[in-house]
Amino acid sequence: MFQVTPRFPGAPRVAPAAGRRLLLGAAALALAVGTPVTSAAQAAPLGTTVPPVAVPGTTVPSLDPVPSSLTPVGRQGDHLTVVVREAGRGSGTFEVYCHPGGGNHPQVDAACALLDRKTQWGRDTFAPPSDGSVCTMQYGGPATARITGVWAGRPVDATFDRRDGCRIGQWDRLVPLLPDLSPPPRATAA
Repeated sequence: MFQVTPRFPGAPRVAPAAGRRLLLGAAALALAVGTPVTSAAQAAPLGTTVPPVAVPGTTVPSLDPVPSSLTPVGRQGDHLTVVVREAGRGSGTFEVYCHPGGGNHPQVDAACALLDRKTQWGRDTFAPPSDGSVCTMQYGGPATARITGVWAGRPVDATFDRRDGCRIGQWDRLVPLLPDLSPPPRATAA
């Protein structure tokens, strides 16, 4: 075994590694919490449920999933930049803000609603087709898109094209965030 000698009289006997872990843990907790907040719950007897009430003038840590340094001043929530090339009138650079909605995208509300429906826990909304997928050999045109930003608190950097059936399907599942490039329906002879 080992013996630990305290440096100061009356100091508790703590193994050096355990002491460092304790010190690092306390420092991490202090950084995560910020300035201590006094609340009614701290003074309540055990077994009593009291909602926390911050004392004016103290800071409370932000619960935003996106650091404020990544969001433009005055905007909160999800933000994506969509750059579309070779898509005719659908080409351009568009900003999409969701929660609350905004930006210069032609269909901001519909795009945000689509992404909200497509977002599932543990799944990447913007993931490419999986390796080994069997895709039809059809060409959907030269259009390309790149989506960057933050969605559901996670960074996004995804590229899209229409080089085969899988990629066309991936693109079409993100319409109206991406422009609708499917051919117009054929007129039927009566």
